[in-house]
Amino acid sequence: MTPAPPIPFGEALRLWTRIGWLSFGGPAGQIALMHRELVERRRWISEMRFLHALNYCMLLPGPEAQQLATYIGWLLHRTWGGIVAGGLFVLPGVVVMLVLSWLYVRYSSLGPIAALFFGLKAAVLAVVVEAVLRIGRRALRNRFMVAIAAAAFLAIYCFKVPFPWIIVGAALVGVVARRALPRYFEQATSSNPQQAKDFVVDRMHEAGQLAHTQPNARRALKLTAICLLIWIVPVALVAAWLGADHVLTREGAIFGQTAVVTFGGAYAVLAYVGQRAVEELHWLRPGEMIDGLAMAETTPGPLIMVLQFVGFVAAYRYAAPLDPWLAAVLGACLTTWVTFVPSFAFIFIGGPYVESLRQHRVLNAALSCVTAAVVGVILNLSVWFATHTLFGRVDARSYGPLHFDAPVWSTLDPVALLLAAGSMIAMLRFKVGMGWTLAASAALGMAFKLATR
Repeated sequence: MTPAPPIPFGEALRLWTRIGWLSFGGPAGQIALMHRELVERRRWISEMRFLHALNYCMLLPGPEAQQLATYIGWLLHRTWGGIVAGGLFVLPGVVVMLVLSWLYVRYSSLGPIAALFFGLKAAVLAVVVEAVLRIGRRALRNRFMVAIAAAAFLAIYCFKVPFPWIIVGAALVGVVARRALPRYFEQATSSNPQQAKDFVVDRMHEAGQLAHTQPNARRALKLTAICLLIWIVPVALVAAWLGADHVLTREGAIFGQTAVVTFGGAYAVLAYVGQRAVEELHWLRPGEMIDGLAMAETTPGPLIMVLQFVGFVAAYRYAAPLDPWLAAVLGACLTTWVTFVPSFAFIFIGGPYVESLRQHRVLNAALSCVTAAVVGVILNLSVWFATHTLFGRVDARSYGPLHFDAPVWSTLDPVALLLAAGSMIAMLRFKVGMGWTLAASAALGMAFKLATR
């Protein structure tokens, strides 16, 4: 009989629920939240294991923060732990986005909800900044890693280098530098056995409770078949019911394809989906796609939840022969299903193989450089979020090979800047909890907007 894990399932359930409802700020804020809760406060997983899991998730298509939650839940409580962790990471966003999509279609305006989001976005900026500082302090252990992070930031921000190429380049640099400059990797590849025992997952490993993390080809093939069936069957049933050309069937096919071919996080996905849904299929107008992104940025859960908004609006407009509201809800649910099922599959199938390579020195060197590059990528996301939160207008600029989004300083919102600065001081200087900071900033922002309407 397998011994019970040190963390009761109920306790993990409560924590994953909390993380799901507080997972604002896109991947930067979400990764920081999990690091604070799982590594620092509860010591459920060690720093090295956390970063190792994060590196793997950054290599996958799909929302990396949700995959990271699934990975850690799987380590602690096997398959059901991963399902619960990843599912609760998404569920709050699904509920909130469904309500907001209904309000948007019904009233064509968010009204007081937009006022609420105004203050929330400013506080989320503080969460994102804290994420860069928190992860950077741990990942950038020497000047070499700092240089890689800086190069990654410049590559993605100034030269628009695709995210996968940055990760591949960082990994190759790590492989080469491990031999040429070994002194920069000594700390990254060494471990303190006594310190590792302070963390739950490492104690489980010592007690033989991580047998499910051992590679098994038969199990991997079985899981692959099961996940494919779970993923494809709903779309096949809709196609048999409404036909291959119905909007629901096409949503299932398009968003299912999107889930497995788009790398680089939510922003890469948005560029792809925006082209398909707006320019080719005319499901949405350009302004509506931006509205959906604004909602996804200020609701809990991954930014990829904007796809649920697209599925809702498109199915509502092209519902026949179904009732428009029924079609809209079905479109939102089907879109969410085909978007996230692959994320679970990647963890459950690939996780054991990643865990088995955790002590591989060359691989660890490559992943250490990937971690440094990820800091640069998160910094880019932070700059993107800051400019779109504090400025009413952002213009694309080109200077030779340089291409970046520059804020228009005349559109700076002083109230948003004040709320963001206050939130940063509260969290970084006075260590106020994220929940209280978000609530206070949201209330102040809403009061200001409603008072000045």
